[in-house]
Amino acid sequence: MRIEREKRTIVKMIAMYCKAKHEPNGELCQSCSTLRQYALERVARCKFGEAKPVCAKCPIHCYKPSMRQEIRNVMRY
Repeated sequence: MRIEREKRTIVKMIAMYCKAKHEPNGELCQSCSTLRQYALERVARCKFGEAKPVCAKCPIHCYKPSMRQEIRNVMRY
């Protein structure tokens, strides 16, 4: 349940961010599409499963540094 909620949140946040910053026509740009796919894969593979903490408080950072910064930018928006 928590994993699915986190996936929905990621998808919505990236869509909102992309619409405001890159593509106002409703489609994700290539960069945001890549970020969404990467983030969804990372969440799906989280070793904590349903006990997953929020990424900002996780003791293990599974995102590459560049992708981690990108997702931070999206979530701050």
